Amino acid sequence: MNKDRWVKTHTIENIFEMDMIKDVLEKEGIEYRIKEYKDTAYDGLFVLQKGYAGLFVQEKDKELAQSIVTRLRSLPYVVFSKD
Repeated sequence: MNKDRWVKTHTIENIFEMDMIKDVLEKEGIEYRIKEYKDTAYDGLFVLQKGYAGLFVQEKDKELAQSIVTRLRSLPYVVFSKD
């Protein structure tokens, strides 16, 4: 196992999920890379097929990152409104 090898851990569905995942990974001290699949030339046409983005972490952090993503995805989204 190469600890510096980056592996795809998760396909992010939308920008809100991306922000939550980034926040938790930063707090846990896990390095990550996000490759967004949106393409300005096609106005996001392929986002429905590929997902919003791919989450990549170092191989040594893969299991921890996957457990974090699983935990986050099990939480309900809460929306606050001033109305």
